[in-house]
Amino acid sequence: MVTLRPVTLENRREIFRLDVTEEQHRFVASNLSSAATAWVLISNGGHPATFAIYADETPVGFALIVYGINSYEMPSVGEGNYNILRLMIDRRYQGRGYGREAMRLILDYIRTFPMGPAELVWIQYTFDNHAARKLYESFGFRENGEVAHGMPVAVLRL
Repeated sequence: MVTLRPVTLENRREIFRLDVTEEQHRFVASNLSSAATAWVLISNGGHPATFAIYADETPVGFALIVYGINSYEMPSVGEGNYNILRLMIDRRYQGRGYGREAMRLILDYIRTFPMGPAELVWIQYTFDNHAARKLYESFGFRENGEVAHGMPVAVLRL
C-alpha cells in the first residue's frame, strides 16, 4: 500500500538517498535540494509541504507541494493555487505504479485545501519528459499555453 508521510528527522536520510536514473537527473532536482527549496520557501513566507512516499514500510519517493507561489517568473496560475513542485520515485521502484498512486494521494490531499482555498493545481515538466506528461494527462492536467523557466505549465481544475 502506498502512503504519503511527512519527512521527519527520523526518515530524512533515507529520503535524501533516494535517486532517479542518471538520464532522469535532468528532469528533477535531488530530494536534498528540494528540501532546501522548501526551507527557503518557508523562510520567505511560502507554504510548502514535503512528503515521503512509502510502499508499505519502504520509502520509494518524494513529493513537494507548494501553495500560492507568487515570485519571479511564475505562471499566471501560481498565486492562490497549489503546485506540485516535485514528484519522484526512486529508480529501484519505478514501473510498479507507485508514481500513479502517489499522484492520486497528492491530489486527494490537495483537494482538502490544507493550506488555503484554490481553484487549480499546476505542475511543470520538461518538454521531453514524455512519461511525466503522460502520467499528468491521465489525471486530467492540460497545458495552458504558458511556459515558465523553459517548461510548459499544465493545470487541473480542483
